[in-house]
Amino acid sequence: MPITTRSALVAAIAVSLATSPVAMAATTYTDTRVAADAATVTPIARWQIQDSTKAQEPGAAISATGFATKEWFPATGRATVMAGLLENGVLEKGVFKGDVFYSDNLRAVQVPDASGNLFVTPWWYRAGFSLAKAPASRHTLLRTHGIIASADVWVNGQQVADHADIAGAYPVRDIDVTRQVHAGANAVALKVHPGDPRMSLSIGWVDWNPTPPDNNMGPWRGVDIIQTGPVALSAPHVLTTLSDDLKQATLAVKVTATNLDTVARDATLAGTVAGKPLQATVHLAPGEAKVVSFASGAAGAATLDNPRVWWPIAMGDHPLYDMAVTATVDGALSDRAATSFGVRRVESKLTPQGYRQFIVNGKPLLIRGGGWAPDMFLRDDPARMEAEFSYVVNLGLNTIRSEGKLENDRFYDLADRNGILVLAGWECCDKWEAAAKTGGQPWNDADMRVAQASMASEARLLRNHPSVIGFFIGSDHAPPPALSKMYTDTLRAEDWSLPIISAAVPEGTPETGPSGMKMAGPYDWIPPSYWYADKLGGAFGFDSEVSAGAVIPRLEDVQRMLSPQEQEALWKYPEARQFHASADWSTFAVLTPFDTALARRYGAPTGLADYVAKAQLDNYDNVRAQFEAFNAHMSSTNPSTGVIYWMLNNAWPSLHWHLYDYYLNPAGAYYGAMKANEPLHIQYAYDSHAIMVVNHTLQDQHALQATVKVRNLDGSVRFQKQVPGIDLAGNHTQSVLDLPAIANLSTVYFIELELATADGKTASRNVYWLSTGPDKLDWAKSNWYLTPLTQYGDFTALASLPKATREVHVATARDGDDEVTTVTLSVPSSSPAAAVQEHLSIHRGAKGELALPVRWSDNDVTLWPGESIVLTARYPARGGAGTVVHVEGWNAPAAQFTAGGTQGTKH
Repeated sequence: MPITTRSALVAAIAVSLATSPVAMAATTYTDTRVAADAATVTPIARWQIQDSTKAQEPGAAISATGFATKEWFPATGRATVMAGLLENGVLEKGVFKGDVFYSDNLRAVQVPDASGNLFVTPWWYRAGFSLAKAPASRHTLLRTHGIIASADVWVNGQQVADHADIAGAYPVRDIDVTRQVHAGANAVALKVHPGDPRMSLSIGWVDWNPTPPDNNMGPWRGVDIIQTGPVALSAPHVLTTLSDDLKQATLAVKVTATNLDTVARDATLAGTVAGKPLQATVHLAPGEAKVVSFASGAAGAATLDNPRVWWPIAMGDHPLYDMAVTATVDGALSDRAATSFGVRRVESKLTPQGYRQFIVNGKPLLIRGGGWAPDMFLRDDPARMEAEFSYVVNLGLNTIRSEGKLENDRFYDLADRNGILVLAGWECCDKWEAAAKTGGQPWNDADMRVAQASMASEARLLRNHPSVIGFFIGSDHAPPPALSKMYTDTLRAEDWSLPIISAAVPEGTPETGPSGMKMAGPYDWIPPSYWYADKLGGAFGFDSEVSAGAVIPRLEDVQRMLSPQEQEALWKYPEARQFHASADWSTFAVLTPFDTALARRYGAPTGLADYVAKAQLDNYDNVRAQFEAFNAHMSSTNPSTGVIYWMLNNAWPSLHWHLYDYYLNPAGAYYGAMKANEPLHIQYAYDSHAIMVVNHTLQDQHALQATVKVRNLDGSVRFQKQVPGIDLAGNHTQSVLDLPAIANLSTVYFIELELATADGKTASRNVYWLSTGPDKLDWAKSNWYLTPLTQYGDFTALASLPKATREVHVATARDGDDEVTTVTLSVPSSSPAAAVQEHLSIHRGAKGELALPVRWSDNDVTLWPGESIVLTARYPARGGAGTVVHVEGWNAPAAQFTAGGTQGTKH
């Protein structure tokens, strides 16, 4: 519900913080039991957290094993302060009903309480852990994986690290606490200091979404307890070199060995890489760390003949190899290290026009991706992350770009296994880029140390993952000379072999050369034809972030994220500011360009449902056109080499920039992207009126057949042609037909395309609705986020379509942990019209919740009388209510269907 008064909210939060949270917490706190053996890593699974204004005792007392925490909040091991409070239901008291994603509830969390503000003072994170009795040679380390913004660290009453050293969102730090711990009960406490992304090297959100009230303070990537002998191993690395013919790979294997003792140690290192033996010995002085390189050719370990090569999705398989090594000291296991890796070769070059072209295993490819956003409160959810990768695969994308908000190892493991390329890098518009901007705050020596440690830690995290193909050391600006040199020197010191890109804009540095990128907009609404232009954000070169802006979720999600007043404003008042469009100050806080275009092109909305339905048509059409334009030009003389849709997803429920919404409910934008990114695809080009076929695989195709129909609004066919015998090379696009001028078209007409393989099976089906009155762009008045129009295409005649009829047959079967529903959707010959943009969804029971995440073979389809299509949906199996398929379309009544029946119930 909307907040009634801010003072009431302040009182509610104050009451919550003064009350013991244990009764309201979803999970209770338990001490972490550390594995007894050497060479083990135990994550701290649970914390207890409290504001330092409430817990005013010193660190020595708070980190003592007997400290009482009855009024503290249990939180997961990778929780920011806000995530911990949400986990405990702290914000569910009084007038605030807990859903910080509903309406403008989040805005109210930021108001100060009686002590000033909940998030401008340090917060304590405390955890108990138990150790088994261990030999005298055992060492215990605390490993932090990044703290926002910084932390003092205490163990068993003693301070072991200062916030000047444990600072920054990304540096991995090991703290030897052997002298502070003992067998039995122990305690660790972090005094986490608040940060501001404008002042510290943490995480900021710019105009993606509102700033989290706590600025994401906390150990967001977690803290581990390490048990090791006197020699610890870290940073295992396999640098692969693949021959041009892909027939041989050499493996350079390294690991860092560190002597934790005050006396010299000799260690024997042994293990395997890709099933072949590794062996080395190392002598380490007291406290010495040494990178151990296993001798080239030792026991044949450095060479692989006929390796299993890792390919990006659609181009081949994604096999992984393993490397593991142990360190033995005085005959006893001291430590172990392991990693997986892939054998592949990544290169990049500049096209004659100066744009970056990525080449994997000798094959140039069109980068087709989206910008990644984690959860706004950085909550760690492995199941959700896996679901999101399944969506990336289903969308047909091959790349994710991470602008800051860099993820943990699990993210890159999923990318490796799914063949999804990753372009990682630092973020714009906060401290990370302040030194690169005119008038920005210069960095001091401490900032440089944190940035260098961040770069080194990220290099070690990323370098073994075959999915990672480059790193942006800048985003909206290239870093200044000192930073560029530091970043590149650090990367090379960590054996970074991949492209280092100066920025996501056309700026370079002496160390990296030109970026080969463009960032010319748009970020707000433009028509589908825009993407085929030879200027600004048109489909040429590598566009690092671009889209047509507003993306409206489906009706059920609009209703769960917006208040009734906001819902009404959404369709009635284009100038109204929407909290779920962007941050308050942002250009994108209003949807005026989108709303104006929607009303001019499709007709003024008559209500919320009508607005959302029209938005789905627009989003589908526009997103499809963006990716298809880059497809169309991938083989041209001024080639398109990459496009990153801005964005893939959102950190919270949003009306802007996503291919699927925060609730993982695919809508028009999703299915438009999915259609355009089919591995084998047929499409219409807005600029040349050509029919084109696209092959994103490496397999040459032969004897394809294209069928083209141009239909009037009444379904009558005005043009029809078959093009047989099409040979299409792998990784290639070609034109197969130029549509002629066609007389007597209705003001809105359709192009229906089908591509069949040599055996007659449909490989791609694609339907467009077009206007005889084109959109006309006013290029001279373009700015950084949009190009205005002097004329809008007229699609209002779509509203005059008669009501279509449909027949649906549903069958559901279990497949492992999933249900698979097969839907045969038909439009009978007796239907008075085509069924336009039929959208299917799966519900658990007649009035049950949506089955999400869901991966459809196709959706938002258009069929003419006498046509039929078979669609499949895969989603997590769950006992209970049976499957019900809901179908709703532009001009067909909503209905629901159950297995075995073809009769629908209108609702």
